[in-house]
Amino acid sequence: GVRLLLNGLCTNTTVKSLDLKGNNLRTVGAEALGKLLRQNKSIRSLTLEWNSLGVWEEGFSFFCQGLRANNFLQRLDLRNNQINHQGAGELAMALTKNTSLQELDLRWNNIGLLGGRALLNCLHSNKTLKRLELAGNNVPGDVLKAVEQALDHNQDREAILSEAQNQVNILSKEVLSLKDEKNKQFMDFVDTVDKQKEERARSEKMSAARVSQLQEALDEQYSIMNSLKTKLQMTEAALALSEQKVHTLGELLSAMKQEQNSVSECHFRELQQQKQEGADRESKLLHDLSAASEKNLLLRNQVDELERKCKVQQDQLFQVKQDLTNTTAELKLRAVEAEERLEMEKRRFKQSLEDLESLRVKEVDRVAQQMEASERSMHDRIQRLEAIRISLDEELSQVKATALAERGRAEEELIKVRSQARLEEQQRLEHLEEKLRLMTESRDEAQNCCLKQKEMVAEAQAKAKQLSLYADGLKRRLEELQQYVDRKEEEKVTELNKVKVELQEQIGHLEAERTAQDGLREKIAALERQLKALSSNHREALLDKEGEISLLLEKLRMKEAEISRMREEEAQRASFLQNAIMAYVQGSPLGTHSSRK
Repeated sequence: GVRLLLNGLCTNTTVKSLDLKGNNLRTVGAEALGKLLRQNKSIRSLTLEWNSLGVWEEGFSFFCQGLRANNFLQRLDLRNNQINHQGAGELAMALTKNTSLQELDLRWNNIGLLGGRALLNCLHSNKTLKRLELAGNNVPGDVLKAVEQALDHNQDREAILSEAQNQVNILSKEVLSLKDEKNKQFMDFVDTVDKQKEERARSEKMSAARVSQLQEALDEQYSIMNSLKTKLQMTEAALALSEQKVHTLGELLSAMKQEQNSVSECHFRELQQQKQEGADRESKLLHDLSAASEKNLLLRNQVDELERKCKVQQDQLFQVKQDLTNTTAELKLRAVEAEERLEMEKRRFKQSLEDLESLRVKEVDRVAQQMEASERSMHDRIQRLEAIRISLDEELSQVKATALAERGRAEEELIKVRSQARLEEQQRLEHLEEKLRLMTESRDEAQNCCLKQKEMVAEAQAKAKQLSLYADGLKRRLEELQQYVDRKEEEKVTELNKVKVELQEQIGHLEAERTAQDGLREKIAALERQLKALSSNHREALLDKEGEISLLLEKLRMKEAEISRMREEEAQRASFLQNAIMAYVQGSPLGTHSSRK
């Protein structure tokens, strides 16, 4: 039934703990347990108390082979299983290859001295076993102490390795977190720079659109000025035509004067009668002519003044155009300077980021190298201490083995002597029973045999005393070696303390590095604030320039209004002048004709 149960558990993956206490397992059960340990990968705890597994040597050896192949079992209870020193040897050979078992309970068995030594020897190669119970096994106290020291050493080694691994994991996590934080900060900065680029591009587009609008407005003003110039040229041409008309009218007036002279010769007599009236009329006409000439001079002066004003307005318009070009050029120069400053700041910031990244990578590599060097030195020290401890343990085990071998030989010789004496006594009794008649003759022989046996016993006792003395010397040697091992343990503890101090110093260096990186983060934040200040200054400058452009546009509107007003006044004056000239031209021939009459 147990075999079927264990065969069924070979492929099970859910059972973690198995308790088979007090089931009187035999060879078949032990073999099934060995098969279970070879195939099952889920059982962590196995209790086999009160099963007498040590009685069946073949089955227990098969069980030990399964334990050797298993790398998942962590706790094994073998109490009260009648395991002798041979079974302990098999178990020790299995433990040399096992790398998962942490607790082994062998209390109340028959392991003895040889089994205890075998288990002690297996602890030199097994570094995972942390607890081994050997009470009630007739194991000497020194072997128990050595086993406890080996287990303590395994526990210390496991604690040191776990602590070092935890520190390495913590440092690696911190390094990864710093890398992630740096990458995040760099990506945030790149995003802010991209946003600033987009904002600057939008502002440049808006400024370009505004400049294009202003350029269009200027072109419109230029077209208006050109139209005004053409109109002024037209008025000048009309004025020239009016002057030409005046000249032609003057010629006609001279011709008319000649005709009047010829007519006056004919009609001189008729005109003398009206001479007084003509003189009065002529004086009036001269007065009107002088007034008209004065008006003509005034109009010419006004035309000259208008021409001067037009020139002044042209100069002012040219000055406004030049100011506008200067402001646009200055805006472009400031924009180019701001772009150059921004590019310089970007390059400087990128260079600083690259320097910081290279320094951080170098520091991380240096810290990793220091950690690797410290780990290698720690491993070398541990290996050296392990080698020293192993050599001492080997020497101690050799000495103990020699002492035990000699004691065993002495015991075997004593047993042989006793067995031989018993055999001889039995033979003697048989001879006495068989040969009662020859009793007197055999008594002497028996006495001689007894004397020889006494001598042999005395010699054996003397040898036993010598062996006990030799064993006492070996015990003293063992105590000295134990003291030496204690000193080595103290040295190992001091070395471990030194290593811990070095690790703490390295942690302090890493903390200093972290503070330095915090300082660099503050510098990055300061640079970001400077970039924000520069962008705000650039925006304010753009707003100021927009205000100046609006003021210039307002001035242009005012100038256009003034030019339109002057154009209207000029048109009114030209119309007044034309009316006066036409009135003068129309009135002058009649006046001359009436005066000559």
